[in-house]
Amino acid sequence: MKILYVGDDWIGSNARSLADGFRQAGHDVVVIDTTAVTLPTRFSPSWLYAKTKQRRAPWPREQVHHQIEDAARAFKPDMLFTYKGVHLDQERLLGVPAPVRVHYSPDDVGNPYNTTPEYLAHEAQWDLVVTTKRHNVPELTARGARRVKFVRSAYDPAWHRPCAKRGAQQYLVGFIGARRPDRAGLITRLAKEHGDKLLVHGPGWRRIPALQAGHATVGGAIYGDRFAAAVASVTANLVLLNSDNRDTHTCRTFEIPATGGLFVGERTDEHAELLTEGSECLLFSDEEELRDILQHCARHPDRAEQIAAAGHRRITTEAHRYVDRAREMVDEL
Repeated sequence: MKILYVGDDWIGSNARSLADGFRQAGHDVVVIDTTAVTLPTRFSPSWLYAKTKQRRAPWPREQVHHQIEDAARAFKPDMLFTYKGVHLDQERLLGVPAPVRVHYSPDDVGNPYNTTPEYLAHEAQWDLVVTTKRHNVPELTARGARRVKFVRSAYDPAWHRPCAKRGAQQYLVGFIGARRPDRAGLITRLAKEHGDKLLVHGPGWRRIPALQAGHATVGGAIYGDRFAAAVASVTANLVLLNSDNRDTHTCRTFEIPATGGLFVGERTDEHAELLTEGSECLLFSDEEELRDILQHCARHPDRAEQIAAAGHRRITTEAHRYVDRAREMVDEL
């Protein structure tokens, strides 16, 4: 198929990985980068406009739509595939000449933060709506979506693979992900308990003084090789879910074991389906259980390595790459 792919194209983004997944599946893919609309540079005119008006600036959106329409005329796609295009002009997207139009959302579309009124008004006109949240399927159907497909998140072997550490420090516990209210308390308490044995990377964590006071190593967002190196330096890699998305799995569910890290995550049905508790991952339902797991990892690092290796084999030998998800969606069509 000839696929006109509309989504963020910055290095390390899941949208870029999925676009490459379609290419790896044998399709001809042209990517239109939407980063200027979805993630405007901090303190840029577009960023300031979005902060004050609570909507995306019109001028980068207009530029993106011109690129889409120019590419469609030259490329004549069989499919328009839009990765979380809720901030784009829906009428113009749906007017792109392509036999099939697909909208993909990596987040909970039941959360108003992940949609817009304009998108919701046009949702029923998409030929296929794809969600990574199983609970969204009946909700989307009830909202009038023509056809709905659930696919799980995935990992990208280009980035998520075992690699050597970039330093001699070995942390007992680590978390890579954005600061959120439902995570901040746990991470702060872990800093008090484990001090310099805790590694935290992601947006917002540097603004918590208690982490620095506890001597935890704290850094910003990391992607690609830096992500893999950070995972390698941690014995127990936390997989924390987003309660606003009602997550029962997340991208880290696949990325951590694919990178060779020990998966220590929240206990959900989906996590239990994907990895065998006790031999391929370690799951917890509360902080007391997590503390027991961390104590066990500290006392038995060799066993932690064995579980990590088994989790890596399970995830990487099953169909959990972005190319596999691309094939699932094409098969649906």
